[in-house]
Amino acid sequence: MKCEIIAVGSELLTPWRQDTNSLFLTEKLNEIGVHVAFKTIVGDRQRDLVSAVRTALGRADILAVMGGLGPTEDDLSREAVAEALGVTVHRDGKIVAALAARFAERRILMTDNNLKQADIIEGAKVLPNANGTAPGLWLDTKFAGHRKLIMLVPGPPSECKPLFADQCIPRLKELLPVRHIARRVLKATMIPESTADALLAPIYTTYKDVETTILAGNCEIQLQLSCAKPSLEAAQLRVDELATLLEEALDLHLFSSTGETLEQIVLYYLELKQETLATAESCTGGLLAQRLTSISGSSRSFLGGAVVYSNELKTDFANVPAELIETYGAVSAEVAEALAFGIKRRAGASMGVGITGIAGPSGGSEEKPVGLVYIATSYNNKTESLECHFRGDREKIRQWATQQALDLIRRRLMQQ
Repeated sequence: MKCEIIAVGSELLTPWRQDTNSLFLTEKLNEIGVHVAFKTIVGDRQRDLVSAVRTALGRADILAVMGGLGPTEDDLSREAVAEALGVTVHRDGKIVAALAARFAERRILMTDNNLKQADIIEGAKVLPNANGTAPGLWLDTKFAGHRKLIMLVPGPPSECKPLFADQCIPRLKELLPVRHIARRVLKATMIPESTADALLAPIYTTYKDVETTILAGNCEIQLQLSCAKPSLEAAQLRVDELATLLEEALDLHLFSSTGETLEQIVLYYLELKQETLATAESCTGGLLAQRLTSISGSSRSFLGGAVVYSNELKTDFANVPAELIETYGAVSAEVAEALAFGIKRRAGASMGVGITGIAGPSGGSEEKPVGLVYIATSYNNKTESLECHFRGDREKIRQWATQQALDLIRRRLMQQ
């Protein structure tokens, strides 16, 4: 069954407020096999809300409306849903009494606008809100001749989440057939999204019962696989079967089949092979070391690193000969290799990594443009470097450089 989530609130259409409730609702719905097909954000205008509700009911079986249940003039979710269904709203005396008692207990004057929180859509069941004044509503109704399940829940996360988990989910489980969703996340790097899709689409499109999504970002490609079946075992079997084929096609570009980060994978290989790592970074300014040390337990394999921005420190900290820098320039394959070898020897590590380049926006030339980066590894009596050309602003170039460095480390460790 398809579900749509509508987040209500003009503040969610500004740069200062973000809808986070829908992530929680999606997680809980997925756990019982409900597929969230649409998410909509609507401002506090009744005409727009009615339109959004009608659109949602025309394409989804289940509708969750978050927010717009409070006491103010712009809290219009009840009215909008009622208008979309062609039914009325009435005031519930029991809720009015409960509101009055709540305010009296806190010795706060209850203004008349609070009474609208006692308004109930015709045919709805009240979902008590243990953490606030606005109750939720549940409707099992019809729209255009089709059965629809509608839930209205408060907007504040401290009210929305427990009410949805404790009252909406159990009701849905009673009514819906048992479905289980299995998921896998595969991660690959240093392959363009278009290239990955051209390679993988002929495979994943044959699995009609597994939803495959390809996402590009943070210097990696993610393949998110999900499948819904009556049993978790059946769903997992289909997901794992497809994942195996995709892993084979991605070959060395694949670095994780269960969602780990590249840093985690690099540290896993280092520990597995009982190797240690040291880094000498110029243009990345310690970013590679930062990424590695962000993982708990990294000290078992990562000895440390040096930020060698100046030519003098390249010589002092990583023993790069000054004449080598003078001959080839600080941004060169020769200097990158000397950094990797030198820091390995200086730190007593089994592998050294050197990075030097031009992150921009200034400092580039026709011969050595912005985005030129040399990355070298020194391991098992072999030192080698890779010339890279990255595009983007300074931070993107630095991020890509460290991603490439991590991938080179991973590949070298896998070769042994």
